[in-house]
Amino acid sequence: MPLYSRSLRPRRIIAAALLAAAAGAALPATASADVTPTTLVNGVLSTVGGCQTPFREVILTCTRFETLTTQYPVVLDLNPFGTNIVALGAGLLPDGTMRPLLVSRLQATLQVANRYPLSPIIVSGGVPQNGITESRAMRDWLIAHGIPPFRITEEYTSRSTVENAQNTNAILAQRGATSAVVVTSPDHLQRAMVDFRVAVGGRIPIAGVVAPF
Repeated sequence: MPLYSRSLRPRRIIAAALLAAAAGAALPATASADVTPTTLVNGVLSTVGGCQTPFREVILTCTRFETLTTQYPVVLDLNPFGTNIVALGAGLLPDGTMRPLLVSRLQATLQVANRYPLSPIIVSGGVPQNGITESRAMRDWLIAHGIPPFRITEEYTSRSTVENAQNTNAILAQRGATSAVVVTSPDHLQRAMVDFRVAVGGRIPIAGVVAPF
């Protein structure tokens, strides 16, 4: 149940998360996620811990308490069909090829996608170089590395992280997604998670995976 209280206090967020993590999450016996204290606390924060809300100030407070990690979020086990993996773009080189930063994000996305073969993938980024958008370069890379084309949806109009979130939210809402996992670089993930949580307005939980660089 999303929390909507504007008076939510940081210590209450932490206490709720730690209590739920200590009690254990109800995950399937075939769980593939990294079930650790970090992912459990993050999982609680992203739902009942306060991050799933329409209030930006609460989202900001809650998100600051999450630990950014390369580990797989538990939300992927709760509903792999309904959880979308969202890879965020980064500026292409003038010839349309990808910078190492974006390749790193795709390598992390590929790892999550291979662990969860039932989860849809959205590649988000619309700034073109040499006639190629970020999303098209990302899609082509993932297909070249074994991901079936039918799993991948291109969001090819966004030009900023805020637009990544807003435009991807339209796709998530249209397909009835139950949650989303954002994959991006360490210095980008916290801001991206805030933007995505604001964009969905508390409708679904948003988790994150760090792409090492």
